[in-house]
Parts: sequence; C-alpha cells; structure tokens
Amino acid sequence: MTTERFLFGIACSLCLATLLGCGGKTDGAAAAPVSSTPASAAAAPSAPITVTTVRAQKRDLPVVIQTSGTVTPLTSVDVKPQVSNIVSKVHFREGQFVKAGDLLFTLDGRSDEANVAKAQAQLARDKAALDDAQRQFVRAQQLLLQNFISQGALDTSRTLVDSQTAAVAADQAAIDSARVALSYDRVTAPHSGRAGAVNVFAGTAVQANLTTLVTITQLDPIAVAFSIPQRNLNDALAALKDGGAPVSARIPDAAQKFSGRLKFVDNAVDANSGSVKVKAVFDNDEGKLWPGAFVEVTQTVSVLKDTVVVPQAAIVQSERGTIVFVMVEGKALAKPVKVLYAQGDDAAVSGIAPGDLVVLDGKQNLRPGSPVVERAKSGAGNAPRTATPAKP
Repeated sequence: MTTERFLFGIACSLCLATLLGCGGKTDGAAAAPVSSTPASAAAAPSAPITVTTVRAQKRDLPVVIQTSGTVTPLTSVDVKPQVSNIVSKVHFREGQFVKAGDLLFTLDGRSDEANVAKAQAQLARDKAALDDAQRQFVRAQQLLLQNFISQGALDTSRTLVDSQTAAVAADQAAIDSARVALSYDRVTAPHSGRAGAVNVFAGTAVQANLTTLVTITQLDPIAVAFSIPQRNLNDALAALKDGGAPVSARIPDAAQKFSGRLKFVDNAVDANSGSVKVKAVFDNDEGKLWPGAFVEVTQTVSVLKDTVVVPQAAIVQSERGTIVFVMVEGKALAKPVKVLYAQGDDAAVSGIAPGDLVVLDGKQNLRPGSPVVERAKSGAGNAPRTATPAKP
C-alpha cells in the first residue's frame, strides 16, 4: 500500500512539471515581438509634399484699367430752322456725309427777297435826298457870305444834311437785317459729319427753333466715354499733361482694336459709384466706331517701377493675413506679404525678395515647416525630383 502511494506522488509531480514548462514557453513567444520592435518607429518623419514653384521677379508692372465704355460723338447737332417757313427743296440724301457750310435745305424766300428789295429802294431814295440836302447846304454857305440869308437859315440847311445822312445809315441797316432774314432761308451744315434721317420734305411747314430738320453727327474723330475708379484720378490727371494716357478699345466679338488717348476728365467724383467720368478720343476714318455702341476699354494709367511680382495663384489668405509659402532648404516657410496691386495673373507684393522660390501648386496641403519636394518640370513628367543615392 505504501509503495502505491509513493508511485502516485511521483506521477503527479511529473505532470505538474510538464504543465509549468509549457506555460513558460508560451509567455516568452508572445513577448518576443514587442521587445524586438525599434523605439524610433513611432517617431518616423512624414513624407514630403510635392509642389511646383516659381521665382519672384523684380520688374515693372503696368497698372491697367479694364472696363466698358460707350462710343459718343464729339459733336452732334439737331439742325432747326430759325424762321417759320415752308421747305422748298432738300439738297442732300439721308446718311450722306456733308461738310461744314454745305447747303442742306432751301426755304421759301420770296417774302424775304421782297423785303430786301424794298429796303434797297428806300436807301436809294434817301441817298438822293441826302445829295440834294448837301447841294443846298453848299449854296447856303455862299449866300451867307453875300449876306443874302441869315445864319439861322444856314444852320437849318446843315441840320437837313445831318438828318438825311442818318436816314441813309438806317436804310443800310435795314438792308443788312433783311439780308440776314433772307439767309435763314438757306439752311447749311454747321459742321462736317454724317447726316441722319431727314424729317421734312419739300412743302413741309416748319416752325422756328422747334422743328428738327436733320441731325448732323461727327464721326471722325470720335470719343469713348467710360469711368475710372477714384484711386486712379491723380494718375489720369497727370497723364493729361503729357497728351493723355494711351487707351485701347475693342468692339465685343470683334478682333480689331482701336488706339486713342485720354482727353477729358470730369470735374467731380460720382458720390454713388466712387468713380470719375472720362473720355478718350479715337481716329475713326474707317467709320467702325459708331455712336451708342458698347466697347471694351483698356487703359494703362501708370506703371509700378521695379516691384516684386508673383502669380496671384501663389497668394494665400490665411487666419494670420495674406501670406505666400517660400521653399527654403526643402521646407515650406510662410511669409506675410502685402498686395500692392493685382492685374490679370500677376500681383505686385512686398515682403519677399526677388528670386525667392514661391510655391504655386500644392500650397493647400502645406503648413509652416512642412517638408516639400519640387515636381520635375521636364524629363520624368510629374514624378517628384529626389536625390539619387550614392553607389557604395
């Protein structure tokens, strides 16, 4: 009995030892991967961000205004009669180009011609009376020397001569007045230009200073009216002293551009829009600029000399203000800038130096200090440019 108990105890000890040996091996295998992991894996650096860059340039940047304008004639006159009368004849065609002084209309002038003839007849009669009065005055002087008449009679003769002289002068003035009235029966062009629609015909009764006979519009040269911002007013006024700033105009949907110069700046700023009305004058010998047409106007008002220019697309509006990212030694640095002027794709800025590598594409993914790599501009296409490892 004692021997059986001894053998049972030995068997239990062997089983316990086997179980303990298996448990120790399991714990060691599970812990092995943790101890073999490097401690620097958690602190591995992030991958560089691929970007494209451009260099900031120092150059002149023109200040250009682009707006819309309206073609307006320098002169446009509604021709009206100065007397009430009947139209006798029309001497031109609608749409015809006329010169200053060309005869346009003839009115019925028979009554005015009769008045001129009447005034001339009165002048002839008074001249005859004046000649007789002068002869009588000479004869009276001789009779006074011979004591045949008194001094009073001589004075009366002299008064008659003076009266007839005044009558002749009045008659001459009456003739001039009648001729002026007669000239109103011939309506001439006040200036050169294109005639518009004819509103009257032979036999039409017209009223003085009321009836519009035709409108004469000057087409060459011609003006374009537009507005410029108040901030450019001083530049426009300075340009007027040098003959006016260059201005170009283009009719929408047309390729041809017209060149002119700024010639007029209004004397007040529009309080509602904060702009100033101006006019530029263009040569229009081909007649392609037509009054009332809308045109696209481009004007260079000034030039910013030796300014730093970057693409507008490189400028970022952040919580800290306006910045650009500059690539320095493989990292993106945020530099605050001030936009002096923006035009088209370019912007004049201060705060960076000429030659700085400014990030253009990829800036939306950047943070100050982010590692960056520049995308290759040729050869490998869009693959980023990286350093080639040295051979061992």
